[in-house]
Amino acid sequence: MSATKYNPTEIEDKWYQYWMEHKFFASKPDKNKEPYTIVIPPPNVTGQLHMGHMLNNTIQDVLIRRARMQGKEACWVPGTDHASIATEAKVVNLLKEKGIKKSDLTREEFMKHAWEWKEKYGGIILQQLKKLGASCDWDRERFTMEEDLSAAVIEVFVDLYKKGYIYRGIRMVNWDPEGKTALADDEVIFKEVPSKLYHIKYRVEGGNDYLVIATTRPETIMADAAICINPNDSRFEHLKGKRAIIPIINKSIPIIEDDYVDMEFGTGCLKVTPAHDINDYEIGLRHNLPVIDIINDDGTLNEKAQILVGEDRFIARKKIAKMFKEDGILEKEEEYTSNVGHSERTNAVIEPKLSLQWFVKMEELVKPAYENVMNDTIQLIPPKFKNTYKHWMENVRDWCISRQLWWGQRIPAYYLPNGDFVVAKSEEEALELAKEKMSDSTLTSKDLKQEDDVLDTWFSSWLWPMSVFDGFKDPDNEDFNYYYPTNDLVTGPDILFFWVARMIIAGYEFKGKKPFNNVYLTGIVRDTQGRKMSKQLGNSPDPLDLIKNHGADGVRTGLLLSSAAGNDLLFDIKLCEQGWNFGNKIWNAFRLIKGWEITDTETPEASVKAQKWFEARLNQSLVEIEDHFSKFRISDALMTVYKLIWDDYCSLYLELVKPPYGDPIDQKSYDATITFFEELMKILHPFMPFLTEELWQQIQSRSPKEALIIAQWPEAKSFDEQIVLQAQVAFDLISQIRNIRASKGISPKEALKLYVKTDEQIVYEKYSAFIYKLANLETIIFTSEKIDNAVSFLIKSDECFIPMEGAIDVEKEKAEVTKDLEYTKGFLNSVVKKLSNERFVNNAPEQVIAMEKKKQSDAEAKIKTLEERLESLK
Repeated sequence: MSATKYNPTEIEDKWYQYWMEHKFFASKPDKNKEPYTIVIPPPNVTGQLHMGHMLNNTIQDVLIRRARMQGKEACWVPGTDHASIATEAKVVNLLKEKGIKKSDLTREEFMKHAWEWKEKYGGIILQQLKKLGASCDWDRERFTMEEDLSAAVIEVFVDLYKKGYIYRGIRMVNWDPEGKTALADDEVIFKEVPSKLYHIKYRVEGGNDYLVIATTRPETIMADAAICINPNDSRFEHLKGKRAIIPIINKSIPIIEDDYVDMEFGTGCLKVTPAHDINDYEIGLRHNLPVIDIINDDGTLNEKAQILVGEDRFIARKKIAKMFKEDGILEKEEEYTSNVGHSERTNAVIEPKLSLQWFVKMEELVKPAYENVMNDTIQLIPPKFKNTYKHWMENVRDWCISRQLWWGQRIPAYYLPNGDFVVAKSEEEALELAKEKMSDSTLTSKDLKQEDDVLDTWFSSWLWPMSVFDGFKDPDNEDFNYYYPTNDLVTGPDILFFWVARMIIAGYEFKGKKPFNNVYLTGIVRDTQGRKMSKQLGNSPDPLDLIKNHGADGVRTGLLLSSAAGNDLLFDIKLCEQGWNFGNKIWNAFRLIKGWEITDTETPEASVKAQKWFEARLNQSLVEIEDHFSKFRISDALMTVYKLIWDDYCSLYLELVKPPYGDPIDQKSYDATITFFEELMKILHPFMPFLTEELWQQIQSRSPKEALIIAQWPEAKSFDEQIVLQAQVAFDLISQIRNIRASKGISPKEALKLYVKTDEQIVYEKYSAFIYKLANLETIIFTSEKIDNAVSFLIKSDECFIPMEGAIDVEKEKAEVTKDLEYTKGFLNSVVKKLSNERFVNNAPEQVIAMEKKKQSDAEAKIKTLEERLESLK
């Protein structure tokens, strides 16, 4: 017998250990079974479980558990990402605490420390996922920097280089002064930042005239190479061909003309600083201007700045602005909002910087990935993200893949004594290529120097669906041939380009196949104020505390009940309470059932009909659930299960079959009730795995082969829809009578008479056993007349009356009927509006249209009856 109180902590560790011991999560290729594969979006080894992980991995677990129960060979591959920038920062800080500088270590010494850190802290997040119930195949755990996966990255680099897609060149890049590395364009997050627009006077050389420049970055004036005006701007005709003097450092620079200058912005004069702005760099190329880089890799000013050398760029900004004021060359300063790029990893303000880096040419590579999402070979869910994907792919830039770090896959380029380089998988191959390139057989490996930079972390994770199955190490292996392409990818829309698009590009480029069939894009978890949850804001609860307080099942349920695909989730801790309450409701329902004594007596009519009704309702729900899953409406699928269990099974079915207090239940009713309960546990299991397995095992003693986790997923059988529709009339009637009892203070024990004006008398007669039992009626009388001194209400278009002993308050009755009439008219308007929407009518399934039309006709009939009732009360 189950414990008196539902306590998740008593069951969760027990059942997770049981599943692990019996290898229920493990998968191996089986030619007799259909594979179902998910690869986890590998969390950073620096990571701790947060609400986004909770939502994402709960959805993956729901999908994988359901597939496992459907008899598919379900394989969920876990793993972690080495996260170059974040991990190196962690290791550098850890060493700093020990009084060790990275610059004092050799590369090999630093890497030893980094691996030690990874071994100690890198697996924390995966252990936390186990608390959530994640049923990954833990024997398949991979890491993006393990030997075989790193070898795949190097192989791909060499392959792309040989094909002409990888090149090395000086380009303006996004520089992270905190991480001290270049970033790709899509690793930059733009934020609106309050700043100031400084209007600075530049003296025109050879006279006392001056022009005014408006800039938000006065600390870069020492790197100015020219002043630029628009050739069509008549205000500055007198400046053409002249020169200007940079304030403070008194350096002469030319005044040039270029159509790029916006005559409406600022003063119409633009300072051109080619080393510190991508647009200025382009102007500099057109006009052959010098490039003067005055900012160090750490964001401080260098010797070329001539002043404030060693100062941080932002401190220098304030000091130079002060100098301008003191020298009388600051005409004015005004408040201004700038759209400033920040590092996605360190949150440092990005510094545009001219740098020698490695790039991937993207224009040709993206074509198959673009086409196969646009034609739905790969489905984005919800499809609204296709527009975002389309925009990015059509405007793709070359990918900067080099990072000035040590933690990561080292770029396999080897520099020769003459400054040239070769690209090879190994030092041995590089030496042979070098000898050939230089026509010098005396070269040794000591004459080669490997590139210091490592590859962008995304350059390893874009291979993830292939590399986890050793698709590069052993391209024809059994695992790869069986599990690839994978089925569903579940991830956040914020990495649609970082990761998803690049995986699709890689899949087609290296294997000629898509990496997955569907991409389910979850919403972002926000707080009740709509803010994204983050440690910085302090608005994110600790997921492990939530699990401790509400149980993993409660947290999973709470998250899923309000997380429609692609829509942000406003998280409220009450959702977890709701999830726990749901579990408690099921627990208590099971205790009720198991507490009944059983006898071999005849089955009451109410119970016979209840069994037929619930069987139809169960199958109707299974059809709905399958439809929701096919469209990735996971939240809707859970809500269907939730209502089926809470409303239909617990609140209605159990009440209908429950024997009078102290009496036994008949064997047939008990058996049916337990059978239904088992079916409900099956369809609830993917959502609430711990509670369902616990109750499944309490129903009867079962061997591991009979565990719920591998039980057969229920399939909908044919059912009579009329049973559900007709029974619903009885349930609506019961609900109305219960409401009247509550509003009039009538005891549930007092039997009432009911009069019904209807053309469908058979429906009430057919389910009279339901009505008598749950509404406690003395009799049901069918009439064609209005009943005086009675409370009336409508069931669809049928008018019902319950006689009252005292006089009826006519005014109150009129007010209630009027309120009901207004509501029904509003409801009708909303239905008509929906049916008038051409887009809705053309895209909605036939059964949905039919349901809306039925709602319309029911509402019209109800309005007619209500209007007649109102007329009779006058």
